[in-house]
Amino acid sequence: MTLSICEEGARGLKSGAALVKDRQTVLPGGEPISPRITGVVVHRRPLQEDERGELMEIYSPEWGIHSQPLVYAYFVSIRPGRVKGWVLHKLQDDRLFFLRGVIRIALFDDRPDSHTYRMLNVFVMSERNRGLVIIPKGVFHALKNIGTDDASFINLPSRPYNHADPDKYRLAVKNDLIPFAFADGSGA
Repeated sequence: MTLSICEEGARGLKSGAALVKDRQTVLPGGEPISPRITGVVVHRRPLQEDERGELMEIYSPEWGIHSQPLVYAYFVSIRPGRVKGWVLHKLQDDRLFFLRGVIRIALFDDRPDSHTYRMLNVFVMSERNRGLVIIPKGVFHALKNIGTDDASFINLPSRPYNHADPDKYRLAVKNDLIPFAFADGSGA
């Protein structure tokens, strides 16, 4: 009896081990097939490069991906291995543009009236695949620098920061609400 390459490989496995076939994760054009939390947008941006350097647009109302105007912007860095979050906003949407490093971003929909209530999204943004991520109010988010150098992003929130009454609600990285654990155990 002739065995296929897969069957021959399977014969060499230890007792009780099984081959597991990969499942589809992207469409032929590279778009992920996993469902996205309602209101979350990931808008990857192309890099324009010549002998003088690089240029990349980080936000334009013409893209039609968020109706709110630009009203405030700030820069954030995360040291290697460190986590920022969990954070939730009740009044503002975050619009994060990832610049440098490699960041794993985890989102958890805590909006009871959302079609994606209690859905978790996890993906990676990096300097090799930059883009803008829109996180609607009511969605918890945590970010971990999984690279070896400082990582950074710019936030263009839909509301200016109110120093006297911040629209920021924190949850411990390890908690009983969000079913996610960062790979090194620093998550829930």
